[in-house]
Amino acid sequence: MALARAEGRGLLLSGEQRAAFEHVTDSRGLNVVVGYAGTGKSAMLGVAREAWESAGYTVRGVALSGIAAEGLEHGSGITSRTIASLEHQWGQGRELLTSRDVLVIDEAGMVGTRQMERVLSHAADAGAKVVLVGDPQQLQAIEAGAAFRSIHERHGGVEISEVRRQHEGWQQDATRHLATGRTGLAIQAYGERAMVHTAETREAARGELIERWNRDRQASPGETRIILTPTNDEVRELNDAARGRLRASGELGNDAAIRAERGERHFASGDRIMFLRNERGMGVKNGTLGTVEQVTPQRMAVRTDDGRSVAFDTKDYAHIDHGYAATIHKAQGMTVDRAHVLATPGMDSHGAYVAMSRHRDGLALHYGRDDFADQSKLVRTLSRERGKDMASDYKPEQQFAERRGITFRERIVEIARQLPERAKSIFAGFRPPAQKLEALPTDQAGLSDQRKAVERYARAAADIGQMREQGLPVLPHQRDALEKAGKALDAIRPNGSADLASALQRQPGLTREAADGSSQGVIRAMQLEAAIRVDPAQRADRFVSDWKRLGQAREAMQRDGDTKGAQRLTNRMTDLVKGLERDAQVESLLRSRTRELGIKTELGRDLARDLAASISVERSRSIGMGL
Repeated sequence: MALARAEGRGLLLSGEQRAAFEHVTDSRGLNVVVGYAGTGKSAMLGVAREAWESAGYTVRGVALSGIAAEGLEHGSGITSRTIASLEHQWGQGRELLTSRDVLVIDEAGMVGTRQMERVLSHAADAGAKVVLVGDPQQLQAIEAGAAFRSIHERHGGVEISEVRRQHEGWQQDATRHLATGRTGLAIQAYGERAMVHTAETREAARGELIERWNRDRQASPGETRIILTPTNDEVRELNDAARGRLRASGELGNDAAIRAERGERHFASGDRIMFLRNERGMGVKNGTLGTVEQVTPQRMAVRTDDGRSVAFDTKDYAHIDHGYAATIHKAQGMTVDRAHVLATPGMDSHGAYVAMSRHRDGLALHYGRDDFADQSKLVRTLSRERGKDMASDYKPEQQFAERRGITFRERIVEIARQLPERAKSIFAGFRPPAQKLEALPTDQAGLSDQRKAVERYARAAADIGQMREQGLPVLPHQRDALEKAGKALDAIRPNGSADLASALQRQPGLTREAADGSSQGVIRAMQLEAAIRVDPAQRADRFVSDWKRLGQAREAMQRDGDTKGAQRLTNRMTDLVKGLERDAQVESLLRSRTRELGIKTELGRDLARDLAASISVERSRSIGMGL
């Protein structure tokens, strides 16, 4: 009935959303949904809310931050608040969960281990159902641990990967790149469409960002927008600069000096404002945005972005600041029409993912050369993997953790045993994909062993790479170490060494990260290689992409007179063709894509031969140009 009502309103769930809906509305007491940014998780939860409420359950939503709780409430209709405020109520003996409650925890990847354990323990003791929703690759928990990732790895869940927030298909692809650790591809896509802007200094980049923000604001006043950057200091600078533009254009009323919690601020009618503390009586949360309607030094009236009027005395509530810009941490869970991002060296892959996926229509990414010498340095910084770990990820240290009362893993297993029908497979009733990848380890020890094997292989590969960079011969013991590491990885996951080698070849920067102990990014890349390895269609897509990229780069080198560089790329294209001769499935698929490959093939002729011939023709031209 809930699905039918949703369809009547024009909301038709996708296949992935429907699978997630069926998963969270089953009889189990703990469900996990992992979804990329902008995949419609809240819309799915809104339909689930109708189903739960029709069955007599009370549905409550919580999130770590106020803005995320607000986003959940607006997107799904689930009455939501912060986890801290709900825990406070529990501490007073109020609003305790019962067996007729469903607790939805949104942006669960931001919740620390201890807080997650407290909430799940209370739910388990009360017999309530818990639904965890989030993305472990977005912003990490501020507190210790990676609770959401650990629960997902141990107990499984469903995933939603079809991005819906962005309207353009290429932007949806870019969000998927960000979600899977391919930050460079996302930045490249935006850069090719003139959405990545560089300036000589960060100060100049800040000025250009504000200029572009102001032009966009004036051209499309009905659109929502936000300026994002990692630190509060930068937010203050950007807020002041943005407000200065409104003041110069005469769009603000008379200033009133307010003694705000962060220091004196000047507000006027027309100003954008952000609330910085949850206040249930006012109906605002930490991160709520609005526009000032009236203000005096003693009192303020605000129209929030969801259309509510809020009035308050500034002596009673002074946790406010200007709301033109916000930190990236404030933005997780936010959706706007356009986002303007100032990149600084403190960012990593998680912050880049959140900042570059908030928009529906447009993104402008700015940076200064005093922070990043060029775009490759920008990509390197914004690709850094800083995922948090669990004590239980490190098997030898488990006793160390247990002596200090850190028993999250064991407690979650205990909770799982208490919840109804836990024995059933979490994927019961779901259709498996047409082709299966090799099974990944499902137990925590297996995952830990896989990480160790990956990091061991990466260390061996890094040693060999360092020797080659220095022009030194690779030593026998180094080759032996790489071979043994590959065999150890293959014993845990079949074909793992081949997938890992391919991932490191395509993203060399991951080698050093994994060698230094940060293996999450390379494991994701390895999984992507496994998916491509078993799917001829994806292999064909990769062939076309690589062929075109190498061909374009070779043409550029030929024009510049770099015959040696052009020859190296010719050799790589030749290797591609040789690989094609061993992959009949891909060659068959490519017969219909010869135009993309830049060749004319007669029906029935050999595609690999034609590709090899096209290389020879270009090589001859290159030699001629050299002469």
